[in-house]
Amino acid sequence: MKRLVVAVTGASGAIYGRRMVEAALEAEAAVELVVSEPARRVARDELGADWTAEPLRKWLGERADRVRMHAPGEIGAPIASGSFPVLGMIVAPCSMGSAGRIAAGLSGGLIERAADVQLKERRPLVLVVRETPLSSIHLENLLRLARAGAVVLPAAPGFYARPRTIDDLVRFVVERALAAAGLSAPRTVEWRGEPPP
Repeated sequence: MKRLVVAVTGASGAIYGRRMVEAALEAEAAVELVVSEPARRVARDELGADWTAEPLRKWLGERADRVRMHAPGEIGAPIASGSFPVLGMIVAPCSMGSAGRIAAGLSGGLIERAADVQLKERRPLVLVVRETPLSSIHLENLLRLARAGAVVLPAAPGFYARPRTIDDLVRFVVERALAAAGLSAPRTVEWRGEPPP
């Protein structure tokens, strides 16, 4: 079974992390999940939910068996090593603080270390960045990450599919991120060109 690392950081947009886990499981992947402490706070504020084991089991049911949670300080976790085979890693949402630490190679915690592993092993690293406006420091860090091989995928949904709900907007970004990580998943939004005249 394919394994995908999903990390959730403290940027606004906890729904992206939640939907990313669901969509990866729907695509028959196992998920190695890391949630930062600030992300737990944001999830409580934005979703009224927590990322601990019991709420996770209630939310995912039997699918929770395919999710392995790692503490953000667990630097001895398997995903901290390039010898542990995974398809890649998606950080959703990715705060500018996390992006800056990854860009600088500062692997003080598991999220940054696992991201660093993806870059050194030349595996997909997709950062669903969520901030606006962007400072020149943010832009320089994102350019540095792109040059290092990461995919910088802003949480910027397209509107050509005429989304009707927040979930439609979120799904657009989630599907693009999964595709960028190399995970084949059903796509609900796909541009098929202009209709014939």
